[in-house]
Amino acid sequence: MRKAAVIGAGVMGSAIAAHLANAGIPCLLLDLEGLAVKGITNLKESRPSPLYDPLFLSRIQAGDMNRDFGQLSECDWIIEAVSEQLKIKQGVWSRIDKVWKHGAIVSSNTSGLSINEVAALCSTELRQHAMVTHFFNPPRYMKLVELVPCKETNPQLLADVARFCRDRLGKGVVVAKDTPNFIANRIGTFAMLATLRAMDKHGLTVDEADAITGPLLGRPRSATFRTLDLIGLDTFLDVCRNVREKVEDPLEAEAFSPPAIVEQLVSRGWLGEKSGGGFYRKNRAERGEERIQVLDLAAMTYGSRSRKVTSPVLEAVRLVHGGAAKLQVLLTAADEDRYAAFVREVLDATLCYSADKLGEIADTVDEIDRSMRWGFRWEEGPFETWDALGLEETAARLEGRGLAVPAPVASMLNKGVASFYVRKAGVGSYYSCGIYKAIEERPEELSLRLLQESGHTVFTADGASLIDLGNEVACLEFHSPHNAIGPGVLAAIDQAIEEVNRNWRGLVMANEGRNFCIGANLMLLLMEAENGEWEEIDFMIREFQQSMKALRVMPRPVVAAPHRKTLGGGVEACLTADRILFSAETYYGLVETEVGLIPAGGGCLAAAVMAQERAEAASLKDVSSPLSLLFESIAMAKVSDSGYHAKQLGYWRSGDAVVIRDETRVAEAKNAVLELDRLGYPVPVADRRVTVGGRENAAALKLAVSSKRRSGQISEHDALIAGRLADVMTGGAVPAGTIVSEQYLLDLERETLLSLCGQPLTQDRMRHMLAAGKPLRN
Repeated sequence: MRKAAVIGAGVMGSAIAAHLANAGIPCLLLDLEGLAVKGITNLKESRPSPLYDPLFLSRIQAGDMNRDFGQLSECDWIIEAVSEQLKIKQGVWSRIDKVWKHGAIVSSNTSGLSINEVAALCSTELRQHAMVTHFFNPPRYMKLVELVPCKETNPQLLADVARFCRDRLGKGVVVAKDTPNFIANRIGTFAMLATLRAMDKHGLTVDEADAITGPLLGRPRSATFRTLDLIGLDTFLDVCRNVREKVEDPLEAEAFSPPAIVEQLVSRGWLGEKSGGGFYRKNRAERGEERIQVLDLAAMTYGSRSRKVTSPVLEAVRLVHGGAAKLQVLLTAADEDRYAAFVREVLDATLCYSADKLGEIADTVDEIDRSMRWGFRWEEGPFETWDALGLEETAARLEGRGLAVPAPVASMLNKGVASFYVRKAGVGSYYSCGIYKAIEERPEELSLRLLQESGHTVFTADGASLIDLGNEVACLEFHSPHNAIGPGVLAAIDQAIEEVNRNWRGLVMANEGRNFCIGANLMLLLMEAENGEWEEIDFMIREFQQSMKALRVMPRPVVAAPHRKTLGGGVEACLTADRILFSAETYYGLVETEVGLIPAGGGCLAAAVMAQERAEAASLKDVSSPLSLLFESIAMAKVSDSGYHAKQLGYWRSGDAVVIRDETRVAEAKNAVLELDRLGYPVPVADRRVTVGGRENAAALKLAVSSKRRSGQISEHDALIAGRLADVMTGGAVPAGTIVSEQYLLDLERETLLSLCGQPLTQDRMRHMLAAGKPLRN
């Protein structure tokens, strides 16, 4: 794949071009005159960013549909992403047929139109290379790509594209059939329509419905109506219309008739986020009022959101853990509880519809479940939910409500088959065509959960476990609340070090939690500070520093593989490793200043060492330039937008890299350990000598801080913290170029953190972060 092209520089087309650029693929972005340039400009300004790194924008070339269309002959992959109107798409494809390079891939990003109709006017040869590649929006962040072949599509080419999307673009790929709206939009739209009707029937408000159809049901926080606003209500109507006009069953067509409220909102121009308001809107009134307002469907006016949606049943649900357990509480509640009745109607309708579509929109339950997890961010797909609730129990409940049991489920139960999925001897299988078929497992993927289920746990401690990855490589997995580092995790680190030094070739630090690590246990630190337990805090920091140093000086290679939020102490843990393999979606930074502190688990030491190494590599006379970048990143608590962006903040070292496909992150880290071991791993130096910037560099850094303070960019307390940070990172009151010991810098870290813990404004920041989840600027 040497070059690609995207036709259509709207929101979706531009974002697809950006993700191709993320993967290192030069891309031609075509549209009418001026629109491609506008699309690229919008990429620069979009938040969250569609790009892993702003520098990747240089891989996208703007082109004019009329002047530059012939350049498509240079492209190995042409993606059409124009308006969702069949005649417009057919016209573009006819033009492509005249200029495409024979053997290239030609695909449409349609979200539901038939590829056989889109390519109907094209040559047989082009149709053999044609398919749908339906990226979900936004392409960088949403995992799913649905592939839909033409009748003539070369099967090997389809497999090649699937592999490319998976391995190079990091996507979860599902092959769908050429049916209206394919898999995810077909079921997801049905589920949202079922929610709208049940909400109306049971008299729920928008707020109430979203409170129930979000995480409570194993769905994303955007729930139903926030999701609709993000999609766009006009787009939602188009999706509904496409199914309604194409399906043959009149009852199914009726099910895709949108409620009057959606049509009414669209007629008013209230389309959702893109128009400034739909079911929700951002309040633009005077400062102090609530920022997000919700639509009152009866009055058709916006007002304040409900503070908390509750009932005895919902409170009972919140007390149990696990999606299936929560659903059981709701499904077995009394009929008089309108929230429970609402959930039953939505869930039963969705489960039945998904089962009825099996074989029509996809061949296997696995394809449908993956589509809903990856495309709509459901925690479990519909067939996984059937299993979690029990096929027999759910069928009996449906019959008790007078509903028909879907034919595939009834057939399974008649044969004595009680689940869609089974797992035996570590191998997962799904039920299809009367037999269980093994779920494909790829050797380049390693799942810590599956390894633990298969008995590969070496030990489990309070907050962390050690797992056997095979080939004498172990993995240290954090599993404390939020993966924060506290006494339990530190004890597990020490135990893992001892075990790996005796019996293993090396260590990976990785986990599959929501975030890699949000830092040290802030609540514990605040409690000790409020009680004036300074000796206890001193002991805690010494323990942390000692564990981090023990990781760094292990006589075995260590590779860290962070993902998503990796903050504070999580970064310090990674910086002890010989190599860091970032997930592409890693949000990485030393953020201690946000709570009035500085890094004190070796983070300042690591910054000083990195500055020294970069100065030496570039033959600089001192460390001032590389140190300045790191100081700014730490003082301003900057967090990377991606694994690649961490390099721009100064956090990459030689050998660090990014893994775009997250499923391979652990396996890639394991391979890196084996490579380091094979090359002959040198035992690290126990007490490094560090050349520091000294008081001269500290003065320069403080001058920049003072300038920000005078301009009002930072507070007096921000300036105090930054000044203390500058002193530590430059080695304190010593001349520039002084060589100090590692322990000297660790002692400076610890003493400074102790001093800041005693500051009332710092304690206020800590309390606010714990209570509100965001920093206080005091």
